[in-house]
Amino acid sequence: MSQQTDSPQYRIERDSMGDRQIPSHAYYGIQTLRATENFPISGIKPLPTYIDAGILIKKATAIVNGELGCIPGEVSQAIIQAADEVLKGNFREQFVVDVYQAGAGTSHHMNMNEVLANRALEILGDEKGNYQHVSPNDHVNYGQSTNDVIPTAIRIGGLLALSHTLHPALETAIEVLEAKATEFQEIVKSGRTHLQDAVPVRLGENFRAWAQILREHHNRIYTASGDLMVLGLGGSAAGTGLNTHPQYRTRVVEILSELMNLPLQPAPHLMAAMQSMAPFVNVSGALRNLAQDLVKISHDLRLMDSGPKTGFKEIQLPPVQPGSSIMPGKYNPVMAEMTSMVCFQVMGYDNAIALAAQAGQLELNVMMPLIAYNLIHSIEILGNTIATLTERCIQGIVANQERCLAYAEGSLALVTALNTHIGYLNAAAVAKESLETGKSLRQIVLEKGLMTDAELSQVLNLEQMSQILPL
Repeated sequence: MSQQTDSPQYRIERDSMGDRQIPSHAYYGIQTLRATENFPISGIKPLPTYIDAGILIKKATAIVNGELGCIPGEVSQAIIQAADEVLKGNFREQFVVDVYQAGAGTSHHMNMNEVLANRALEILGDEKGNYQHVSPNDHVNYGQSTNDVIPTAIRIGGLLALSHTLHPALETAIEVLEAKATEFQEIVKSGRTHLQDAVPVRLGENFRAWAQILREHHNRIYTASGDLMVLGLGGSAAGTGLNTHPQYRTRVVEILSELMNLPLQPAPHLMAAMQSMAPFVNVSGALRNLAQDLVKISHDLRLMDSGPKTGFKEIQLPPVQPGSSIMPGKYNPVMAEMTSMVCFQVMGYDNAIALAAQAGQLELNVMMPLIAYNLIHSIEILGNTIATLTERCIQGIVANQERCLAYAEGSLALVTALNTHIGYLNAAAVAKESLETGKSLRQIVLEKGLMTDAELSQVLNLEQMSQILPL
């Protein structure tokens, strides 16, 4: 309910708690205003992807409620047009509620309802705030509740973020790593276990292993995301479908499937879909799993590039910026460093999601705003990180073939290949003497008469030793 004031700068809106002045230019309304006053917490506003998810739901519900005659046709069309305008990037500054807000996400939900209602009023030639004509609650929100819209928005937002950022980034990273594996396949280097010398490996196989690791994570995340396609929309306030049309539940999921070009489906039990945050925990866990291996890969890149004079320097990462404010000519592995930091943040988000998911009571989990932000943000920063690491680091890696070969040839771990020819204890004695005297393994074995020169040449063939046996 609203009435205009004499001031052109404000309009008066009324809710169950009383009247408030709303800036005339604002498309949000009184409930959003109260939320901005109640929650000046972080200054972090809703993610664009999360806004898109909620607005897609509002568009679908307006279409269905118009079709079913639950709201007037002209109101339905105006809400749809307003939603399309937001999806094109308009009015984004009107979504102003802090991500840390009222439980379940009521404040953000009403922010969406008010923006769409006021823009729909303008489209219909009316004044913002005239909610008797288009109401945030009675029209935009018809047949809905925060309690079924927000968990659906988290699902839709997660699917959007995966398709726009993480899936493409992983696919490209895998392709680039496979290309590098082919490029470096003939380069032999020393393997290392426990950060100590180990048997020789191929540099190319290091990169191929990383590609396979990311491929397996991609599959895990894709599988986990299947849970996000089961929607509890239509459950209304408590999962019973109160105040919804009998056909609404299935029809709204059909429309969302068409809008997103995804095989979405109604949840078999709307109350269960409202109460359990398990789908989000499942996806977040898959993201954490990916993040852990990304940390390992980024640390490997830093070690292999360490130096240039006092480290491994088996590879050269592309220098992208000066590395020191005081040491000239220094370049740091900043892309790999950034990757680890983002991964640590994702791991922290995963822990917060797990805590929030178990904190629901009875018919609702009120911690959904935290889950929404952490899950979608995790997906997007991981996707952006992988894309940036691939483009600005992995693609430009150059191998130091001479350094790799020198380490491989000088590794005491080559003695491992002698085990089956001279025995483990003899091989250990040879390694010990080599370390103490500086003599080569070959020299000591020949001096002791343990093998012939021809036998040694065959056994200590680095190319053969580093070749992965076919399945």
